[in-house]
Amino acid sequence: MLELLPVQLSASPHAAMFSQKHRQSTVKKARRRATLFYFVCFVPAVQAHDFWIEPESFRPAVGQKVPVHLYVGMDFKGEPAPYIPEWFERYVYVNAQGEKPVSGLPGDDPAGTVPITAAGLTVIGYRSAKFSVSFDTAEEFEKYLIKEGLERNLALLNKGKPSQGKITENYSRCAKALVMNGTAATPADRVLGFRIELVAEKSPYAGNGPIPFRLLYENRPLAGALVVAFNKAAPLDKLKARTDQEGRVTFDIKPHGTWLVTAVHMIPAPSGSEAQWESIWASLSFERPGGKP
Repeated sequence: MLELLPVQLSASPHAAMFSQKHRQSTVKKARRRATLFYFVCFVPAVQAHDFWIEPESFRPAVGQKVPVHLYVGMDFKGEPAPYIPEWFERYVYVNAQGEKPVSGLPGDDPAGTVPITAAGLTVIGYRSAKFSVSFDTAEEFEKYLIKEGLERNLALLNKGKPSQGKITENYSRCAKALVMNGTAATPADRVLGFRIELVAEKSPYAGNGPIPFRLLYENRPLAGALVVAFNKAAPLDKLKARTDQEGRVTFDIKPHGTWLVTAVHMIPAPSGSEAQWESIWASLSFERPGGKP
């Protein structure tokens, strides 16, 4: 855990000035440590691409304060991402009372705390800033596209002259987690208006049976995208389907426990962005009631 050291305040003007400088220095040190963490852990792990929100409780009581973990990795195995304001554009929780920012200190892991202030559904949402990753060869990039189900981008890649040298991809994350107090079936989810967003159209906390999900890109249904769902207890047993013309897939999510649903959309990068491609990643985490499978 990256911690900010406590500072004792004093009535002395000199002591107060020292205290302020010490706090600023401590914050800068925490950010430098977090930046080092990013380059040591986060950047290499980008090849793993899953990014998700995992609160310490998906079924908290009203009045409870829930620590929130952010992870990057694969198959529910990942490195923690700390609370760094420069890393996100929007980090919020939304319930029946409205939307509020997730609070935290720079370098914190868990990456913030969410107070449960209302019964029913609380949605935690994180939209990251934009980052970049480079591939040394076109062959390396092609393997990555196939692995992530981005064959339609492979067709675009192969049009015209083959790529020479490194291929740069800009990417960003749009992650959500559904936290439930009680057994309310509505709303099943809340649309946060992220650039890409997975939306549960039936509450995973309301009974059994298949759950339809809708994938939205810039607030419109995204067709033909690969969506993957898996359980934390058996992460290699993945459910996969492509979205229909309305952006929907349906999974028969039977086992109880923590689930993660993911999707990605890739487009040619805008001119002047110093990258050839841009990808936007969506994730949705929740818990099926009833304990572990």
